[in-house]
Amino acid sequence: MKTFRLFMLCMLCVFTAQAQKQYKLASPDGKLQTTITAGGELTYDITLDGQQILEPSPLSMTLDNGEVWGENDKPSKVSRKSVNQKVASPFYRATEIAEAYNELTLQFRGNWNVIFRAYNDGIAYRFVNKNKKPFNVVNESVNYRFPTDATASVPYVRPRAGQNRWANSFENYYENAPLSKLDKEKLIFLPLVVSMNNNVKVCITEVDLENYPGLYVTGNGNTQLTSEFAPYPKRVEQGGHNMLQLLVKETENFIAKVEQPRNFPWRVAIVTENDKDLASCNLGYLLAEASRLDDISWIKPGKIAWDWWNAWNLDGVDFKTGINNATYKAYIDFASKNGIEYVILDEGWAVNKKADLMQVVPEINLEELVAYANSKNVGLVLWAGYYAFDRDMENVCRHYAEMGIKGFKVDFMDRDDQEMTAFNYRAAKMAAKYKLILDLHGTHKPAGLNRTYPNVLNFEGVNGLEQMKWETNKTAQVEYDVMLPFIRQVSGPMDYTQGAMKNVISKSYYPCYYEPMSQGTRCRQLALYMTLDSPFNMLCDTPSNYEREPECTEFISTIPTVWDETVVVDGKMGEYIITARRSGDTWYIGGLTNWNARDLEVDLSFLGDKAYNGKLFKDGVNAHRVGRDYKSEAIQAKKGDKVKVHLAPGGGFALVLK
Repeated sequence: MKTFRLFMLCMLCVFTAQAQKQYKLASPDGKLQTTITAGGELTYDITLDGQQILEPSPLSMTLDNGEVWGENDKPSKVSRKSVNQKVASPFYRATEIAEAYNELTLQFRGNWNVIFRAYNDGIAYRFVNKNKKPFNVVNESVNYRFPTDATASVPYVRPRAGQNRWANSFENYYENAPLSKLDKEKLIFLPLVVSMNNNVKVCITEVDLENYPGLYVTGNGNTQLTSEFAPYPKRVEQGGHNMLQLLVKETENFIAKVEQPRNFPWRVAIVTENDKDLASCNLGYLLAEASRLDDISWIKPGKIAWDWWNAWNLDGVDFKTGINNATYKAYIDFASKNGIEYVILDEGWAVNKKADLMQVVPEINLEELVAYANSKNVGLVLWAGYYAFDRDMENVCRHYAEMGIKGFKVDFMDRDDQEMTAFNYRAAKMAAKYKLILDLHGTHKPAGLNRTYPNVLNFEGVNGLEQMKWETNKTAQVEYDVMLPFIRQVSGPMDYTQGAMKNVISKSYYPCYYEPMSQGTRCRQLALYMTLDSPFNMLCDTPSNYEREPECTEFISTIPTVWDETVVVDGKMGEYIITARRSGDTWYIGGLTNWNARDLEVDLSFLGDKAYNGKLFKDGVNAHRVGRDYKSEAIQAKKGDKVKVHLAPGGGFALVLK
């Protein structure tokens, strides 16, 4: 009997092995490889030069008819292709981006496919629906099984009182912990990074997030990360910040409705052997759907004089400042004088708690402001709460476009269920119809929308400088700044809103809502304009403070917001970064450190074969005591030179070479 059982067990193993089949896919340089197993449980793994980076991890999609894609399915057809091309990337970190990958498509009889791509710096896959009959997705299983208890750098969802666990603004600092020690009760939003042996880092993110809920993961007390998705909203209720949100009060038992054939989001694991390559990764852009706009000539990126962070403060004027025409004319004058392309009217120009963007407060005459701004060659942008914008979208876009408004900053979405990700694309399409630019504040990571709709120039999804209006002196903003380029920025541009002129060291910092300050040095604020991607970039401080600092203001005003070329020169996640960006024949180079003072050597081997003259802004000798202390000096340089610069704690440097 025992012999028979052993025989049957062996036969079962043989039949299982025969039922399952493996497919291998390697990156163009051959270093990264994934092995996909299909026929039983659908899995994939990742190896780098033979080293196991990701153990076989299952993927599946469960439909409401009981069908499970990825369980006991054998491919009916397998196809492969290779791509090597240049991709145009307007309003981004380079004029064009090189793209090379190998692709494997597994086609299944149930009218669905799985596509895998292997790039030199990552492995990505996505499900594809070919069925024309509608259905609901009950769940998608996304798993990352790591071979060791590596350290994860993760942003947890901050719970919202009285709301479901998925309601959040996608703002939080990164916490570092072994995979096994991650808080199992907290949701983690993307991107996140897992640091493995030999400095190998794996960044987990997603791309092409259209009309589908965003991916969260949770720890399980082991070395695996498991997916969770916000359910589809069943009942929503107006509420939240100034009645400008729709709060989910009841949900369905599925995560997404599927009405027609479609692609699902890419699940992306970026793998790099050094940190600067992670900060240089462009997969968040390359995997996105190409632009749906035939004409983008009207889209104008640029800098914006911002009112809200500095609380509409002006001094030395003969009128009471606030939300009124006199204040905004002063902001327009400042922008015009300094060549700043836009002024924004943030929250307060529309009547409060009405969620109606057609009701303008009596202190504001928009037609007059538009005419005044036009005479000064400055564009105006309006802030809009999500619900107020969504409920009357076309009327609002048409009305204000005809008036001469250039775009909207839409805020307080604070969700990424299917209805909300669909809103982002719908808003982008409608804004483009009326030639309006968008800054999607209060939203999740970009996930490729900025390529598909290039009029969406910026996204929040970042714990930016606005936090310095209320965060305590225990906050980790300086450390956060040197995490961002290696995690959040991998997914795309960010509305961080730098440019503070009141700069203090850690011991001098305190939260001040009406006269806020930044942590770290003045040169750090200058450097943030080079280290962060931001095609629609705020100047957060008051015009009065900028006028007291003409040298720094002139420098900020001349910095482009889109680039012909970007080079991450050096960096280590959580410690420091040096980024160089080229516009025409001019290079702008910025560097940041954490709270550790640091001596850096900037290798200028990326320069062209010319002699360069420039200006270096560096931390002053007393910047470790007085954050605003800096020194500027003329500099000459050529290709191959190495510039030595000392960074104070929380410091930075900025260098322009012409």
